[in-house]
Amino acid sequence: MNWLLLIIGGLFEVGFAACLGKVKETSGLESKLWFFGFLVCLAISMFLLIKASKTLPIGTAYAVWTGIGAVGTVLIGIFYFNEPATFWRVLFLSTLIISIVGLKFVTN
Repeated sequence: MNWLLLIIGGLFEVGFAACLGKVKETSGLESKLWFFGFLVCLAISMFLLIKASKTLPIGTAYAVWTGIGAVGTVLIGIFYFNEPATFWRVLFLSTLIISIVGLKFVTN
């Protein structure tokens, strides 16, 4: 169950990063709404990380949480913010995914 909370928390980390990107692109009320979304996603993400780390080792939980956030944010950047999907970005993104999965398998 705590792994599921950690994964969901990582997805909310992607949400707050995406909201931060939208804050940068907008202005006025729309920017404030995206900032509010950022704060909500941030709070939920942190709460779920705290809950998951009660039974998972903090080093593993934090690494997986940030890894999910990093992978998701790069993918959002590529597919939503039109950032380049170069060979090197995809290669290093793949190694990050392999590392996250590896941490899951070696953690008791």
